[in-house]
Order: sequence, then structure tokens, then C-alpha cells
Amino acid sequence: MTITSTDTSHRTLKTGPVRQVTELARTTPGVLGALALLLVVVSVTAGVFSAISVQRRAQALADLASRSGPLSVAAQEIYRSLSDADATASGAFLAGGLEPPAVRARFEQDIAQASNALAIAVAAREPSDVTAPNSPLATLSGQLPVYTGLVETARVNNRQGLPLGIAYQREASTLMRTQLLPAAQQLYDGEVARVSTDQDRAGGFPVAELLLGLAVLGVLVLAQVYVRRRTNRVFNVGLVAATVAAVISLLWVAVATFSVIAGVDDSRVEGSAQVDVLARARIATLQARADETLTLVARGTGKVYEDDFVQVTRKLTGLLNEASGKATDGAVSAEVGSARSNTEAWLRAHGEIRRQDDSGNYAAAVRLAIAAVPEGSGPAFDKLDTDLREAIDRTRGAFNARVQDASGALGGTVVVVSLLAVVVAAGAAAGLWQRLKEYR
Repeated sequence: MTITSTDTSHRTLKTGPVRQVTELARTTPGVLGALALLLVVVSVTAGVFSAISVQRRAQALADLASRSGPLSVAAQEIYRSLSDADATASGAFLAGGLEPPAVRARFEQDIAQASNALAIAVAAREPSDVTAPNSPLATLSGQLPVYTGLVETARVNNRQGLPLGIAYQREASTLMRTQLLPAAQQLYDGEVARVSTDQDRAGGFPVAELLLGLAVLGVLVLAQVYVRRRTNRVFNVGLVAATVAAVISLLWVAVATFSVIAGVDDSRVEGSAQVDVLARARIATLQARADETLTLVARGTGKVYEDDFVQVTRKLTGLLNEASGKATDGAVSAEVGSARSNTEAWLRAHGEIRRQDDSGNYAAAVRLAIAAVPEGSGPAFDKLDTDLREAIDRTRGAFNARVQDASGALGGTVVVVSLLAVVVAAGAAAGLWQRLKEYR
């Protein structure tokens, strides 16, 4: 077989550099150089990845504090205000003629609060979220003016004693119950889901960060063992300094991260989990109040509202029992206990309303429903709503405090981890360079 000059040249190019690298890798300088390069790459990679992970946790906590947390509050306020506005409008309609100024002021305040909370939610979303056909924000923005217009028309007709007002009021309540409140519920559920997602982002276990930190320590230990065997020197100052920096970085990340995990977990147990149950209890309370007044507005044809009242108050009782079991603060537990007592008082008053209405004493039933009398349902409902509002405010305060504690635990971590990564890389490179100079 004839070997051409081209084949020989190709074999020389192919085997020459490879053989040189292979032979170099078998020497002590080659191994030291490879270790130095490996340590620089691993330490910088670990530092960058840890810094990015910490920054992501910090961003998730910032979102909890300034975005998803406040937006869930705004969404809950939209539902509360709209539901209370509907119950108030129905109650005002029962009064006949010109409703009391306080009732009118309450309705207008509810609409204003709902509009303000809706504006906050809209401002925080992308334009596409607001304009999408099935978007709850689109439904709320488009139908709220329609609802207020129907209520105003019913009010005008009611003041003039025209029976047409009943039809407008029922149409307004139907719009509220079939479009506005479901959209508000969808918005609230979405924001609560975002809170949970941000908590998961912030409180995830730091598997990758810990593995990378341990990998850096492992390579540093191997490097020191190799250097000791080759040079018979117990310590290498550069490698020791790099190891100390790597240990500090790993401990710093671990302590900061686990502090965040504990804070996020506390924000669930002491905050968001309780807020969600209490908010759903308050929503049920408002829905039941609207059912109670609409039953009377319907004048004998409101069985569907009464049936819904029974179902919703049964749900309310279950939610209050759940809230009592989840309460971690004595004051919240006391407020939930008061809410349960006021629920029982409300149900007793409601039973009397139904007895009066069913027996044909409509005026007495209306008086018990809307008048500020001790035996009426209105005062019991207002006390129940106040109990739930105060419990929600307290647990929401606990949520904000725990999120703030978690954010504080990450203070300076990105800077420290980045600087320590540089120290590890520089210390390892300097320590091994000292050994490499001995082979010149």
C-alpha cells in the first residue's frame, strides 16, 4: 500500500496536537492547569447561577408584596363592593319612595370602591388582558355602567310609585348575579392562584444551588489532596482561602434560602390560607344578604332566592368552622368566634322575616330586613361583615409581615455570593499558579 505525502501530513496534524495534549495531561503541570481552569469555571458558574436564583426569589417576593398580593386584595374588594351594592340597592328598593340618605350613600360608596379597585386591576394588566372577549376585566368594565343605569332607572320608577321599577331592579340584580359577580369571582380566583404561584417561586427548595455549592467544595478538596500528594505541602494558601470562601457562600445561600422558605410558609399558614377562607366567607355573607332582600323584592315569587340563601348560609357556616380551625392568632380566633355568633343571630332574624312574610305581614318582614332594629337581620349582618373584615385585615397584615421578613432574609445575598465566587476563582487560580511556577 502506498502512503502519499498528503496522508502523512494529515496523520501528523491529527496526532501531533492530540498527543501533545495527552502527554501534557499526564504531567503534574498539566493536571494543575486543568484543575485551575476547572475551579475557575465551576466557581464562576456556581456563583452566577446562585446569584440568578436568589434574584428570582427576590423578584417573586417583590411580586407578592407589590403585585399579586395587592391585586388579590383589589379583586376581593371588587366582589365585596359589588355584592354589597346589590344588597343595598335591593334594600333601598324595599323602603319605597325616596330611600334614606345613608342607604343611598352606602350604595354610591360601594360603586366608587368597586370602580377604584377595578381601575387598579386594569392598570396592572396588559391591554390584551382587558380587551379579550372572555376577560373578567372586560366584563366588569363594560357591564358595571349598565348595572348602575338599571338601578338608577329602578330608583326613579320606585320614587314615582310605578310597578315597572320592580322589573328594572330584578334585571339589575340578574345582571349582577349572572355576569358581574361571576367575573369578579373569576378575577379573584386568578389573583389568588398568582399569589400561590409566587409563593412557590419564592419558597422552592434550593436543590441546584446546594448541589453546585457542594460541587465547588468537592473540586477544591480534590485539588488540595492532589497538590498535597505531589508537593508534600500540607496547606495551599490560595486553595484554603478559596475553600473558606466557598463554605461561606454555601452557608450564606443555605441560611438565606431556608429563611425565605420558612417566611413564605408562614405567609401561607398565617396569611394567605386564612385570608382566602375568610374572603370566601365574606363573599358568601354578602351573597346571602342579597338573597334575603331579593326574596322580599320578588313579592311571593322569590323561592329561588330563599333556596339559594339556605344553601349559601350552610356554606358560610362551614367556612367559618374552617376559618376557626386555621386561625393562628388569638385575635383572629376571637373575631371568627364573634362572626359565628352573629351568623346565628342573623339566621334567627331571617327565620322571623320568613315567618312574617309567609303569614302575609309583608310590612313587618321588610322592617325586620332593612330597619336598624335590634331584632332585625340588618344589624346582625353588619356585625358579621365587620367581624370578617377585621379578621381579613389582620391576617392580611400577617401575610405582608411574613413576606417582608422573607425579603429581608435575602438582603445583600446576591452581592455576597457574587463577590465570594470571585474570591473562590481567584484564590484557586493563585494557589495553583504558585505550584505551576515551580515547574518552569
